Order: sequence, then structure tokens, then C-alpha cells
Amino acid sequence: MRSGTLLRIGVSDARGEHLPPGPGTASAPGGDAEHGRGLLIVEAYADRWGVPPGCPPRKAVWAELDLLP
Repeated sequence: MRSGTLLRIGVSDARGEHLPPGPGTASAPGGDAEHGRGLLIVEAYADRWGVPPGCPPRKAVWAELDLLP
């Protein structure tokens, strides 16, 4: 969703394993890991992001990016 100079992105997944940690807690996976880098990318590029509360097994993440006017 874009509103003025703000872009908000949300993604969700019905699989309940590997629930996402909150902002500031993402850590790099091992070198051979096949997953676990998505939140590092979100944390690097988003101005704000979070994990809304939800009923398991659903998991979701939202991110906001401030756009230039």
C-alpha cells in the first residue's frame, strides 16, 4: 500500500514453524543454511518493520519504507 511518501508491505505464511523474531533480533544463518536471510534484508532496507500478533500457525511481517517526495 502506498500513501503519500510511505510504502507499506505485508507478507504472511500459514506454516507455523520458524516464527519470525521482532525488529532488532534478526541474526545471520549459518553459511550452508537454505533459509533465514529474509528478515536480514527487511531489517537492512525498511525504515520500520514488525511482527503483528496473530493466531498460530499464521505468521506475518510488515515493513514500511519512507519514499522521497
